Amino acid sequence: MSLDPSLKIGGGLAGHRNVLTRAERIAKLQQLGEFKDEESNALGLRKVGNRKVVAGGKTKKKKKDEEEATE
Repeated sequence: MSLDPSLKIGGGLAGHRNVLTRAERIAKLQQLGEFKDEESNALGLRKVGNRKVVAGGKTKKKKKDEEEATE
């Protein structure tokens, strides 16, 4: 008997999330230098963009270019 797909767990939550937790937002603002512990309030934080960066794929080389490189 097989397991129903809706009951499987694991990598389902490992994907990219657009919504950050408060701690993640504070960490990101600290990296940008816009949040300092002494003077900033953890309430009313501004929104922080969380974009997933996708690297471009490699272009396929033509066979002629490969033949010239081997010669």
